[in-house]
Amino acid sequence: MNSTALKFLKVIGSWRSVADAARTTIRMPEGTKEPSSKWKKTILLSEHSPIRKLIFSWKWTNLPYWVSVHFVRHKFGIEHFVSTQRTDRTGEDRTGARQDAPVEHECFANAQTVIFMSRRRLCSQASPETRAAWRLVVDEIAKVEPEVASACVPECVYRGFCPEFKCCGFVNTPAFEEAVKKYRSL
Repeated sequence: MNSTALKFLKVIGSWRSVADAARTTIRMPEGTKEPSSKWKKTILLSEHSPIRKLIFSWKWTNLPYWVSVHFVRHKFGIEHFVSTQRTDRTGEDRTGARQDAPVEHECFANAQTVIFMSRRRLCSQASPETRAAWRLVVDEIAKVEPEVASACVPECVYRGFCPEFKCCGFVNTPAFEEAVKKYRSL
């Protein structure tokens, strides 16, 4: 089977619209100055509601069906469009379909949801295939919105400790301390 690929990533919305929404919430007039990188990181780390005006759209190809199911479990701030396996649409008997059968999975999600999903899907307790598929998205986001990508960390880095039932041990490494330090720095 072909490996999972990311067909596209698009950004809908702008930092100007995020900043204007933030100004609305504190009763200030719209501004003309573009937000600084420091301001972007601060509003992302605080996860204030205006970041939801920044939307990302992407499409995976050759995503194993069972990995697609992991992503479909996310339902707030995201919309999913997954290629069908219906027998009447594909001409193939679905009851015999393998769980690793490839699907196309297209999504759009706001920045807050992307950050939240990263906490779950970049965790070492997520399957390697799911982590790899999510890493494709975060890596593409880093190319166009590096501040957003810098806020996309596993749950342990976000919280400063591992909340999982079975810890992978990453929290006991110097790499973890460095990751937390990097995440918290502006």
